[in-house]
Amino acid sequence: MGLRYYDIDIFNLSYKSHEYEFEFDDAFFAEFEDSLVQKGSGMAKVVLNKSETMINLKIDIEGTVELICDRSLDEFQYPISTSNELILKLGDEWEELSEQIIVIPRDSERINVAQFIYEFIGLAIPMKRLHPRFSDDELSDEPEMIYSSEPDEKNKDEGGSIDPRWSKLKDLK
Repeated sequence: MGLRYYDIDIFNLSYKSHEYEFEFDDAFFAEFEDSLVQKGSGMAKVVLNKSETMINLKIDIEGTVELICDRSLDEFQYPISTSNELILKLGDEWEELSEQIIVIPRDSERINVAQFIYEFIGLAIPMKRLHPRFSDDELSDEPEMIYSSEPDEKNKDEGGSIDPRWSKLKDLK
């Protein structure tokens, strides 16, 4: 199938909204070198709104990808559900102005949305990849911070009174 499957012919499109659906699977991820994901499947729905000066893309992705747990090294299925928008402005040459705005040449006949779909899937994957069986333990990894307005034992001297350096702060109340 290759990445040409993800081409959209924009040259002959009228100035209105157009909808496309693209499936992705293991072969899709194999097209990208050093891919974060090796296996997965799902559907990407692309709504393209073309105007005289720009193209708005709304890409909704639903599917699952296979990840490796950072803790146990077990493989697990991770659900992906993401919605992203992208603006393609018509200009003189390819240029990325920001994460959501890209300039493409005016004479472009087609755009390929495969890279956009791949990047949006990558953004939907968490930094810390934990198997679902560890989801309850996720919060316990963080050190617990306890804040109290009462002076603790280390701020008291042997006589039980508050350290004079801290007693001045009580006057601020």
